[in-house]
Amino acid sequence: MKIDYKKIGFKSGLEIHQQLDTKKLFCDCDSVLRKDFPDFEVRRRLHVVAGESGEVDVAAKHEIKQNKEFVYQGYDTTCLVELDEEPPHKINQSSLKIALQICILLNCKIIQTTQIMRKTVLNGSNTSGFQRTVMIARDGYLETSEGRVGVDAVFLEEDSARPVSRDEKVVIYKIDRLGIPLVEIATAPDVKNAEHAKETALKIGEILRSCKVRRGIGTIRQDINISIKGSNRVELKGFQDPKVMIKTVEKEVDRQKNILKTEKTNKSEVRNVLPNGDSEFLRPMPSAARMYPETDLPLLKISRYLINEAKKDLPKLLGDIEEDLKSKGLTREMIKTLFKLNLVQEFRDLFNVIPRSHLIAKILLMFPKEIAKKKKIEYGKVYSILEDYFVDILNFIKDGKIKEEDVKYILEKIIDGKSLKSAMKFEKIDSGDIEEKIMKIIKGKPGLNPNAYMGLVMKEFKGKISGKEVMNIIERFF
Repeated sequence: MKIDYKKIGFKSGLEIHQQLDTKKLFCDCDSVLRKDFPDFEVRRRLHVVAGESGEVDVAAKHEIKQNKEFVYQGYDTTCLVELDEEPPHKINQSSLKIALQICILLNCKIIQTTQIMRKTVLNGSNTSGFQRTVMIARDGYLETSEGRVGVDAVFLEEDSARPVSRDEKVVIYKIDRLGIPLVEIATAPDVKNAEHAKETALKIGEILRSCKVRRGIGTIRQDINISIKGSNRVELKGFQDPKVMIKTVEKEVDRQKNILKTEKTNKSEVRNVLPNGDSEFLRPMPSAARMYPETDLPLLKISRYLINEAKKDLPKLLGDIEEDLKSKGLTREMIKTLFKLNLVQEFRDLFNVIPRSHLIAKILLMFPKEIAKKKKIEYGKVYSILEDYFVDILNFIKDGKIKEEDVKYILEKIIDGKSLKSAMKFEKIDSGDIEEKIMKIIKGKPGLNPNAYMGLVMKEFKGKISGKEVMNIIERFF
């Protein structure tokens, strides 16, 4: 049965957390997630005290009853700031600039003097027991098919430690993620229905991905707050999978409606979204009095100069970028891959050297992948070696010193350890010898298609001749 959202008094807003692609927010450590065995461990337990009101937060009471031990695993790429053994450094300016660009794209009013705050965290994911966060903008909006959705506030804050394992008594975290900068975007409760929730989340996601943010699993986390007439607000965590967004909203509405059939209202609580769109209880909703000023840092003053710099370097939205790439002749699949690998800016830089889209796409996307597979080397390592040579190679092509069909061979030789100058030197092979060997290969293995013969010939000559030249000869025998 279709839900009449207006009739049931549906009220909803989003909270979106996105990691930024910079060093950590309050120290100089790189934002690197480690896969190897940790260098050390630190063990701690949670202790709670009454706040200024003389009361202990209800969520804190819930957590202290669990009597859990927290184990923190660290590396040589983490420091004493993550362990809460050293005061935080001043806020990272690169992170602040990216966050300001996001605020501008969300039409927000920037707060030029603001207080860095501590927000109580009760699940052990922060070694200090709190998360540092600062409101940098408010009163923004984005346009949707259902009208404007307000953006109440944008915060810049540090990410939590990364959970490794948990049981009833011990939770293990890695502190490599702790301190990675996040922007948190809190919308007004202007979301009108399930479809609108999905649209709003995707539009905010497009704005975020247009800026210098981290990509991949775990770099963005989305929550949604939902209530209906007569019910209390429920926060659903893990709302980032577009495939189940609509189903998640519908199921939560049904859950609250069913509760109201037998009870006066529902509990205000935090729930976790499951893969099928259902949800499970996580903890009681924290009270509003869990924020207090950060005493180790001064007021954050956002200068007019930094705001102007953020505006000057404002990135284009992904939709505009996609249209621009299409106009340059790239296919949808190529564009999708560029976005996935975060290589759009690299493509643009190379296009400015020589405006040949398909050649650049091969150099950026196809050749490193093929070489990595052939040499049995990790793709990321291959790309990191080759990327320093792309501009020079394109300039040599433009000047007629390299043929396009020789590029892959040159890149392979660079991976083998040769310099670019050495890789560009080709051994001259007599055309008669080429034809003779090709005829011998065809006669030795009759019945193959031209592409199969091409592979055999290129292997025989070890890339010393161009594929175009080989195919011209092969086609003469068919």
